[in-house]
Amino acid sequence: MEQYIVTGMSCAACSARVEKAVSKVPGVHSCSVSLLTNSMGVEGTASEQEIIAAVEAAGYGATKKGTSGTADRAGTGGNSTAAEEMLRDRETPALKRRLVASLGFLIVLMYSSMGHMMWGWPLPSVLDGNHVAMGLTQMILAAIIMIINQKFFISGFKGLIHRAPNMDTLVALGSGASFVYSTYALFAMTDAQVRGDMAGVMAYMHEFYFESAAMILALITVGKMLEARSKGKTTDALKSLMKLAPKIATVIKDGEEKVIPAEQVKKGDIFVVRPGENIPVDAEVVEGSSAVNEAALTGESIPVDKEPGDFVSAATLNQSGYIKCRAARVGEDTTLSQIIQMVSDAAATKAPIAKIADRVSGIFVPLVISIAAVTIVVWLLAGQSIGFALARGVSVLVISCPCALGLATPVAIMVGNGMGAKHGIMFKTAVSLEETGKIQIVALDKTGTITSGEPVVTDLIPSEGVSEEELLRMAYALEKKSEHPLAGAIRKKADELQIPSDEVTEFTALPGNGLTAKLGTQTLYGGNPALIREQAEIPVSIQQAADRLAEEGKTPLYFSCSGKLMGVIAVADVIKEDSPKAVKELRNMGIRVIMLTGDNERTAGAIGRQAGVDEVIAGVLPDGKEKVIRTLKKQGKVAMVGDGINDAPALTRADIGIAIGAGTDIAIDAADVVLMKSRLSDVPAAVRLSRATLRNIHENLFWAFFYNIIGIPLAAGVWYPLLGWKLNPMFGAAAMSLSSFCVVTNALRLNLCNIYDTARDRKRKLKKEKENKEMKKTMKIEGMMCVHCEARVKKCLEALPEVEEAIVSHEAGTAELTLNTEVADEVLKKVVEDQDYTVISIQ
Repeated sequence: MEQYIVTGMSCAACSARVEKAVSKVPGVHSCSVSLLTNSMGVEGTASEQEIIAAVEAAGYGATKKGTSGTADRAGTGGNSTAAEEMLRDRETPALKRRLVASLGFLIVLMYSSMGHMMWGWPLPSVLDGNHVAMGLTQMILAAIIMIINQKFFISGFKGLIHRAPNMDTLVALGSGASFVYSTYALFAMTDAQVRGDMAGVMAYMHEFYFESAAMILALITVGKMLEARSKGKTTDALKSLMKLAPKIATVIKDGEEKVIPAEQVKKGDIFVVRPGENIPVDAEVVEGSSAVNEAALTGESIPVDKEPGDFVSAATLNQSGYIKCRAARVGEDTTLSQIIQMVSDAAATKAPIAKIADRVSGIFVPLVISIAAVTIVVWLLAGQSIGFALARGVSVLVISCPCALGLATPVAIMVGNGMGAKHGIMFKTAVSLEETGKIQIVALDKTGTITSGEPVVTDLIPSEGVSEEELLRMAYALEKKSEHPLAGAIRKKADELQIPSDEVTEFTALPGNGLTAKLGTQTLYGGNPALIREQAEIPVSIQQAADRLAEEGKTPLYFSCSGKLMGVIAVADVIKEDSPKAVKELRNMGIRVIMLTGDNERTAGAIGRQAGVDEVIAGVLPDGKEKVIRTLKKQGKVAMVGDGINDAPALTRADIGIAIGAGTDIAIDAADVVLMKSRLSDVPAAVRLSRATLRNIHENLFWAFFYNIIGIPLAAGVWYPLLGWKLNPMFGAAAMSLSSFCVVTNALRLNLCNIYDTARDRKRKLKKEKENKEMKKTMKIEGMMCVHCEARVKKCLEALPEVEEAIVSHEAGTAELTLNTEVADEVLKKVVEDQDYTVISIQ
């Protein structure tokens, strides 16, 4: 995606106009314009010149990101520098200067008009009683304020000329109409004074709207300044990420340490990091050890120990030791730069719900201008004065607020993205942020997602007369030379317990069976029970214990020494500590949780039961995972959570792909959401954040529409004949400014959202259970013996369109059904008994 900075936009109608113009350029596949960040993301083959020309033809300005005094530099800082430039608050300082200058002249204008006319405040002798001079003074002061705020008129009338009226068009027409009519009244007053018609002079004096023309501009400027300041806060999270980019690095060149800018570090360079310094680029530790604080990227405040061979990331803090590192990823390839790019791209994309507001905003301004014109004509036909009719029309123009509509979605998306980045949850696009909260099914990979991905020793079962230490020492001696992953678990356990290492000879791997070696005069064997039975007798008690461990999904390894069984060591890829909690939270949110794995059914079933998932689908190859996701998508919106290369097809196929941050680059590239902390508990957190953001967008859109529905009739004077209500244009301008400010402020409330709070989850589950209380059935089934039986019964029941979910237990002999409509018991009974099981009862 190519990104551009767009200038001159003032409201949602502007962004819709730019988006429409660029989308028509041949070769542009997609275009998304963000009013919030004044940015535009374009995908396609169209040239930079063609895109910029299209923007300029629409009446706006554009420069490619990083080309207007902010050229991207190679290195870590380059990406953030250009992105910082894109997010830099250019509006607030300019608006502040305009506001201060405007208020200086406005105070004098309000004193001479309202202060003198309404409360009799004294005026200089040259003006006192000289109504023409007072009118001229007001006209000059109003003209000065209009010149100070000429941007409204330039942008507004330019939009009108290009047949794309915008927010500034409404302001310019409202202020301009007030000024033109007041100028007419001033000339009419001079004519009345020449004729000696003092009553006419006083009547025209009350027809002046110079203060309204000026006050509208000042109040809109106040609103825009408050809005700009609030918009700036929505990008605080991204700006703070950019500030993390280290500025310097200490590189070793020709045996000497040299301090260079971080962006000049090249792949393969050796650099040093002392305690208290930030790591400049992603690298591998080659010498030394330290504790590194990775809170900047993962949100975890506990430092992580790093030793030679470990990987460190740019912007993380070296807290204790002196380390030497070899640069592995530099420039825009670093983890920090990729995070910044992800958040920037998300800001430049558009959520589906935003397109509704854009379509409305595109026709909103012309509609408001039409309503204002009709309002003036109707009141004139009703016999009201030109001044009264004009005041109603001007009020309609200035109270209408396409800004609130245009900002409703992007500010919430930006704050939601910032919240996600703060907690290590990266949404790549605005679409992924909106859609994550709508998922109905979550498919979880097993290895590395639910489990740690590294086998560890879980149980030691020594034979009679053998201690655990003796068993482990013998296994360590045998497995030390093996490259098998299970051998690594035994070596790690022995190192943890500081078991001494014995040297073996004649080491031989027996493919498909195990290992053998000589320890002095003793012959050692390790492997499966078939191999060990040839060397030693396995007691029944040991065999039963090993079978029990196998049922739990663990791999029992048998060991013998010179014809004697030493015992069994169980190794397993253990479940992550937070996995059961995360699965439970997802289920409480009304989401069906499925585990997908290429592992065997027995191991997968054991892990599935520990994790508490609804369903286990085992023995699935990489292309098989993609097919399963395709099938699940027919039942609802699906999210796939994975970490490996084999998960990439499924991540791409799913409605939302969620990658564990510690996974492979391919998985991360294929995903829509990246969990930097590599914690499964961040999956429900991402869903909560998405739902909270979408709820906030709905609130913003409601208030934006509600405000206009209430405000426009009031401004037009609809209630004047009945209740005597009429709206001064100045108050209309103040209300318009306040509406945009309120929308942005409401979006900032997302910063207070606790995405790890499960209180709403429980309420959601209770509500769902209440709704489905009358739509549940429990089947008693005989003949189910294992998790495979469970899966068969579950599959056949859920194939019925009336069955929303079936929770099957072979241990309890039950199937608990959640139905979306009534279904006959005979139908349920038939599908189960067709699988060769017996249905005892249905309640």
